[in-house]
Amino acid sequence: MEALHKIRSIVNIVLSTLCAIFFGLMVIVGTYQIVTRYFFNAPSTVSEELLTYSFTWMALLASAYVFGKRDHMRMGFVADKVTGTKRKVLEIAIECLILLLALSVMVYGGFNIQQLTMTQKTASLGIPMGYVYTVLPLSGLLIVFYSIVNIVDLAVGYEREQREVKE
Repeated sequence: MEALHKIRSIVNIVLSTLCAIFFGLMVIVGTYQIVTRYFFNAPSTVSEELLTYSFTWMALLASAYVFGKRDHMRMGFVADKVTGTKRKVLEIAIECLILLLALSVMVYGGFNIQQLTMTQKTASLGIPMGYVYTVLPLSGLLIVFYSIVNIVDLAVGYEREQREVKE
């Protein structure tokens, strides 16, 4: 169990660092785009495309990170009324649904769209679109990993509050 939490901790650090790097990159490229557009009257299409793809990567990786911390948005009006074993079963069922969705849509569908678009090139950067879509199966696999860890935590009674105290 400790090994699983250690791996989760390492993945959390890597993901949060990647998201911070993408955010920093977006600030720099966005500033460059503003300067070239308004001061030199020469808009940069490369920076616009880079901003779009950086934002997409950051958003999907950050969503995987949030799922890992179990801080994702949810409608708790039903779950908050259930207590004890029923609540544990409900939370495990929700994690299983998240796992199935991530596997089917993000991993399987993301891999298929990635393979289909490897021959298409982006307009300004000139890289294969498949590279851009790589984030779909990657973030899907991360969500699957986090869901499995969350299911194990819920099954053995390892509560989120205990985890946050340790971290």
